[in-house]
Amino acid sequence: QVHLVESGGGLVQPGGSLRLSCVASTTESKYSINTVGWYRQAPGNQRDLGGQRELVASITYNNRIRYGNSAKGRFTISRDNAKSTMYLQMNSLNPEDTAVYYCAASPRFATNQNDYIYWGQGTQVTVSS
Repeated sequence: QVHLVESGGGLVQPGGSLRLSCVASTTESKYSINTVGWYRQAPGNQRDLGGQRELVASITYNNRIRYGNSAKGRFTISRDNAKSTMYLQMNSLNPEDTAVYYCAASPRFATNQNDYIYWGQGTQVTVSS
């Protein structure tokens, strides 16, 4: 079992920036994560593992990166394997970015949300003046 904890969310004005972090921990003596990703769910949508959340970005262990359409050119995903931490730098934020942001991890190569086994509890990002 891998435990994921997000941080860095909050209230920011339009045009501002935030940096989200996701730290992975486990009691297992040996584990490996292939793909980690950020997903988000906008207000009004109940978090439901059977429902659809929007891909923000994902990154594999060998730095193969994929961005969702809304993130391209504004957000940057990175990971520090030595620290078991993933980051999402978000710039030029707008009200449409308001959502709960979740980090997710998979021991195998993941291409959609159903491939991820481990999920964090989410961190709220609110973009408002």
